[in-house]
Amino acid sequence: MDFSSFLTSLATSFIIFVETREQRNLLSESDSERVGSLGRGLRTRNPCAWIKEALTSSEQDVISMSGVDTAVYFVYLSTVLGILVLASVLLLPVLLPVAATDDNVKLQSQSTSNGTFNDLDKLSMGNITEKSSRLWAFLLATYWISLVVYYLLWKAYKHVSALRATALMSPEVRVEQFAVLVRDIPPPLEGQTRKEQVDSYFKAIYPDTFYRSLVITDNKEVNNIWEEMEGYRKKLVRAETVYLESKTNGNPEGTKPTNKTGFLGLLGEKNSIQFYNEKINELIPKLESEQKVTLKEKQQASAIIFFTSRVTAASASQSLHAQLVDTWTVMDAPQPSELLWKNLPINYYERQMRQYVVYVIVALMIFFYMIPIGIISAFTTLENLEKLLPFLKSVLEQKAVRTVLGAYLPQLALIIFLAILPKFLLFLSKTEGIPSESHAVRAASGKYFYFTVFNVFIGVTIGGTLFSSFKTIEKHPSQIVNLLASSLPSNATFFLTYVALKFFVGYGLELSRIVPLIIFHLKKKYLCKTETEVKEAWAPGDLSYATRFPGDMLILTIVLCYSVIAPIILVFGVIYFGLGWLILRNQALKVYVPTYESYGRMWPHMYLRIVATLVLFQLTMFGYFGVKKFVYAPILIPLPILSLIFAFVCHKKFYRAFQSTSLEVAASHLKETPTMDQIFGSYVQPSLSHEKNEDDQFEDALSQVSRSCRCARDDQGSHN
Repeated sequence: MDFSSFLTSLATSFIIFVETREQRNLLSESDSERVGSLGRGLRTRNPCAWIKEALTSSEQDVISMSGVDTAVYFVYLSTVLGILVLASVLLLPVLLPVAATDDNVKLQSQSTSNGTFNDLDKLSMGNITEKSSRLWAFLLATYWISLVVYYLLWKAYKHVSALRATALMSPEVRVEQFAVLVRDIPPPLEGQTRKEQVDSYFKAIYPDTFYRSLVITDNKEVNNIWEEMEGYRKKLVRAETVYLESKTNGNPEGTKPTNKTGFLGLLGEKNSIQFYNEKINELIPKLESEQKVTLKEKQQASAIIFFTSRVTAASASQSLHAQLVDTWTVMDAPQPSELLWKNLPINYYERQMRQYVVYVIVALMIFFYMIPIGIISAFTTLENLEKLLPFLKSVLEQKAVRTVLGAYLPQLALIIFLAILPKFLLFLSKTEGIPSESHAVRAASGKYFYFTVFNVFIGVTIGGTLFSSFKTIEKHPSQIVNLLASSLPSNATFFLTYVALKFFVGYGLELSRIVPLIIFHLKKKYLCKTETEVKEAWAPGDLSYATRFPGDMLILTIVLCYSVIAPIILVFGVIYFGLGWLILRNQALKVYVPTYESYGRMWPHMYLRIVATLVLFQLTMFGYFGVKKFVYAPILIPLPILSLIFAFVCHKKFYRAFQSTSLEVAASHLKETPTMDQIFGSYVQPSLSHEKNEDDQFEDALSQVSRSCRCARDDQGSHN
């Protein structure tokens, strides 16, 4: 990449950032009275007012609008931004002059970027001659960054721990705090039902505070019937809306919509309203019958246990209930809206086997994905394209084409290639038998993080170097380590553009939300007929931690590992996380709606990945100082050890409170006495609830669900 390509990338990315925001304002003007910028509403048409609102918003504002998980994500952004700002304060004014005033590039008669990026190469560690005393500045900078990370991470961990405790001590009634999830229930005694077995077991252990149990059932059939019936109800509402809209002054009777109900839906017409009513009436008795069968005959080896005390529930969730670990496994109950019901009955040994199989699959993916990513890295450089595809040489020699392709091709190819991965990793995580959506998201984000680090950061570096230096390695295989290490400054130019593309184009699209806005307008015009359909089309979703956090961690890994080698990258890192904090603050307050609340359980995973990135940075620097033949490089050896000790101390001090709720937190007073029937009812799936069901139908699995409980289920049904 030459210097003009780099400037083209920055300039056009900035134009896209500005233009997408303007286009979004134009598209959203017609909907400014609706609720939400694809979410919660535009407070003003002033295109810059959102900046002031985001900057002046407090952490409590974020919690009240988007929950503790979102507030914890902003602690992460603030911490990383603080690390990079403090690193920049020392590294930029010190290391840049030290590097620029040396002349290693001239001495070697070539640039570390193959003669195309001399100006920036002179600002990198690659311009320092071997064994130079100037390397002391870079070594001390490595220590400075490490100490800054330790200090800010410690402060952040304490702050997030306090945030979680404050949220859990809230006087508001939260249903999950009165329940625990039980898995691996052994077979009941002969003549004993599963319900009787579970009740007798927990009544014996918690005689004063045990309320009742909800045995998990196999709901596949009943869910299918219920979903079919709900589908007909939505179609009925849509047909009634179309019929009402057809009534005009010229046609006061209106035109009733019709359905083709004959052969293959091609022949015969029938009044849609009448047709859907008939279908619903046919399914109601079928649903009631299947509910009875499900509740009595399809009980499984899992249950949700309810207590009248938060302290008892917290104590039960962290206690060993059986002598053998593969029976009566008790844990915190997730929120009703995030339970993965199909995973709850999976037994202990099957979960272990699934976990190992998924780990093997992910490891193979990480290894074999390096092949296509390495190929992308190799093929998408203009020089390599000319070598491999000589018929494109005449096209690539055109200055305009060369500038645009050099600016964007490698980075766009990599971004698109990675876009197909997150959903598959989330699917694999759920396949492990994980009981809740938030847990699956945490597991998927971990897999995605390690994948991106190994395949993007390491894969691009190794792939580009091996391809461009293959003949040299073939003749002198012993030089492979030196070649890989010496390639770090040259790869910095690729990552500089990658980071710039991410924060200008990525955050430009995020701020404008132009793609979701266009999709909404198309759905509204051609598909949506009812108010419910419009709201569903307008729904923005949540922050998508499973992909957003690993993407941020990749940027942090790149910036941190190159911060001493090429300090100029710190500027791009500060812009990325600064823009991210500002834009996502606006989105959290006005756009995104959280789908679950885990009270900051993501933080220990965020923390560990920052520490892992720090260790990778320290090892990278140790290796590069070795390439520079700096005899004092062993002074860096204590740093990785210190990082591991730091991680161990933080884990021992803080992690247990994130794994379980402490009893002193659970013992805080409530504003009102909880209604246990409502708490119990919030966990009953909507497919098992129907207005015509009698109490005795639920006796076996649900322990005589009261009518008031069913009312609560109806209120909660849409959240399950």
